[in-house]
Amino acid sequence: MSVMDQPWFSKIRRPGRYLGNEINAIKKDLSKAEVSIALVFPDTYEIGMSHLGLKILYNLLNKEPWIACERVFSPWIDMEEALRREKIPLASLESCRPLSDFDIVGFSIQHELCYTNLLNILDLSGIPFLASERDSENPLLIAGGPACFNPEPVADFFDLMVIGDGEAAVLDICRTVRKSKNQKRHDRKNLLREMLVIDGVYIPSFFQIQYADSGDIRSVESSVQGYDSVRKAILPDIDAYPYPERQIVPFTEPAHDRVSVEIARGCTRGCRFCQAGMVYRPVRERSIESILKIAENTLRLTGYEDLSLLSLSSGDYSCIGVLLKGLMDRYSRDKIAVSLPSLRMDSVDKQMMEQIKRVRKTGFTLAVEAGSDRLRKMINKGLTEEDILKTAQRVYESGWKLIKIYFMIGLPFEQDEDIRDIILLAKKVAGLAGKKQKKAVLHVSISTFVPKSHTPFMWAPQISLAESRRKIKMLQQGLHGGRFKVKWNQPELSWLEGVFARGDRKLAKAVWEAWKLGERFDAWSEQFRMDIWEEAFSRTGIDPDFYLHRERSFQDVLPWDHIDSGVEKRFLREEFKRATEAILTPDCRKKCLECGVCNHQTVDPVLHNGQNLPSVPERTTDFAPELSEKYRITFKKTGSLRRLGHLEIVRMFIRAFRRAELEMSYSKGFHPMPKISFYSALPVGTASLEEVLDIELMVQEDNDTIQEKLNRQLPKEMAVIRAVKVAASEKKPRLKESRFLISAFGIQFEEDLLSQFLKSEKFPVFKMDKKGEQVIDARPLVSSLSLVADDKIKMSIKHTTERGLRPTEILKAIFRLKDEDALLMETVKTGQILE
Repeated sequence: MSVMDQPWFSKIRRPGRYLGNEINAIKKDLSKAEVSIALVFPDTYEIGMSHLGLKILYNLLNKEPWIACERVFSPWIDMEEALRREKIPLASLESCRPLSDFDIVGFSIQHELCYTNLLNILDLSGIPFLASERDSENPLLIAGGPACFNPEPVADFFDLMVIGDGEAAVLDICRTVRKSKNQKRHDRKNLLREMLVIDGVYIPSFFQIQYADSGDIRSVESSVQGYDSVRKAILPDIDAYPYPERQIVPFTEPAHDRVSVEIARGCTRGCRFCQAGMVYRPVRERSIESILKIAENTLRLTGYEDLSLLSLSSGDYSCIGVLLKGLMDRYSRDKIAVSLPSLRMDSVDKQMMEQIKRVRKTGFTLAVEAGSDRLRKMINKGLTEEDILKTAQRVYESGWKLIKIYFMIGLPFEQDEDIRDIILLAKKVAGLAGKKQKKAVLHVSISTFVPKSHTPFMWAPQISLAESRRKIKMLQQGLHGGRFKVKWNQPELSWLEGVFARGDRKLAKAVWEAWKLGERFDAWSEQFRMDIWEEAFSRTGIDPDFYLHRERSFQDVLPWDHIDSGVEKRFLREEFKRATEAILTPDCRKKCLECGVCNHQTVDPVLHNGQNLPSVPERTTDFAPELSEKYRITFKKTGSLRRLGHLEIVRMFIRAFRRAELEMSYSKGFHPMPKISFYSALPVGTASLEEVLDIELMVQEDNDTIQEKLNRQLPKEMAVIRAVKVAASEKKPRLKESRFLISAFGIQFEEDLLSQFLKSEKFPVFKMDKKGEQVIDARPLVSSLSLVADDKIKMSIKHTTERGLRPTEILKAIFRLKDEDALLMETVKTGQILE
């Protein structure tokens, strides 16, 4: 039985996280797959489903007929408690198969604050933590992602880790596992040896770490001849690998609810603090023709209304202007907005802004990083204050009221004067909005700098927690009130991130101890417990300051020295020295800087000029609103989809209309919205056999065609029953009454209490809401109520303009039930009366 069918599942928060039957989810027969792999994202569904890498690997692996790939996310705390209480192992979304039954379990490690979640997932799955304690009866545990460039703090937990681009490596790993299974070989060590030929594969058990009495690393020694270091995997041409066009469309709104198209991988700017800019070199742009094709297919197959162009610096894409115009010419009529989430100040021009705002003004987030010209030079961010103010002026003049600017504190060579310069610069930017833009707001985001591996600043100490708090307080006081909204990352989170970012294998025992003490979701400020981590470090004899605050020398053996990012240590040392002298290093697009990544044979920067792009005729937007037709759609909401809330249903239908190519009519104004109206908003957990919505479409189709097109794009549990064209002038009927059938689990409805209610003239029910306790008379709301069986009741509820009550709230009061009893009821709306 699926967990969704368990009575206790009604109590779970945001149940849509766990359904697994989203649009475009891939479900294969696992019994026919030669290799099964679970992709695990050690955070919530909403965070994991926002991550492009997961989508790339999910579609790439499932394209192979012999591979079955499914997804697993960290269950939230209430779900974890339920799984442990009911003794149910953690399972995949698609098939509800226990994680321990897969051939391969692959973790995506995006940052250092998910390590306790890794262990929690393994524990919920009954999988031993240590690679040394697992054998061929257990899944092969692998990991990839940016945090693997210093794999050491969690190296003992994994059989192997993928360093760099994962697309090619993960397929080769699956092929090796298939070969081993077909030959019925069960020796884990031999299987790992066969993986050594795969680019980017790091096998921690083949490396031994020797420590000095001081705690520093004396040496890193390999037990396999010729395997002294691991060179990262690089895709020379990202266009050579298929892109996930049929992306999963979540029911529950993810953190980033949009189509994402990776327009480039890598960066050429050389910011000295930026790990991603170093380890994902060289820059490899996707061709403009490919981007346009991917955007067209992905939008058509998902129904999304937002398109995000992803790269480390989207504005640096060689032909960004041509690309934006091509996209907007195609999609402005369809009200599809385009955003560029990562922009350097010096890459923003007026033409770019004019294109972006053709549908609506998506946010402008500008990375300034440091407050003074001096410090920006030292971190190789060659922006002057004049550049910053000119860009901000252009953004305001183009009509934006909200700008977000991003700074770091704690950078090497930073002084208090640099913090004061942040305040002065922010005030100058806000002042550019002028008196006409009275509603203009400047969001100032602050984070504490964490030195990372494979960067020029990896030798630098991290500032203390006290110093981080002091500098944040300076900024809070200096930017108080007015047009400012200051946000900052909790400095305690940066403290923990800093420990692990440059940590070694000794830290694994601290992760284990913190998990045992109850630590989960360290990246969530409301869940993070500094006291637990301090206790974990104390119990394991680890001094976090050893990893945070000491200044490393160029001669030190670093925990990640056997991991080869391609950027030579020599180059990083030179960059550190240039930083001390505030010398800028130029962008390597124009001239190779000999950092070590490119061999100028198979690996080189890939840039596109877009000169051969055919002109794209702009779709006219001059259509007459009177051409729209109104349709009344009746649909049902059953099965697992009863777990969805009203807003999730609204999004599902809007995207279904888009996928069905049934063009919707939109409102006017700043943020155009489809003209769609639902007659009622069903509570989470309530099924319905009859729901109604009205929609205005810019098409003239017969009723059966509308119904057929929609049903092809909707889950069977959300099927359209009928579609009827109605006159545009016809007034929307009022929902007068709804009929319900309620079934209880383990509860019997007492007939005497029912009789008392029916005989009463008034029946006050107390209900808590945001305004406090409210008293609502339930008696006039109930037009009929009768027992079908001892544990089943049917009722009709009138709809009024006053505050109402849910069926379960009324029954709870009538039959004097506990809160948990009400949660165990199953409610089905069987019909309604319109007038």
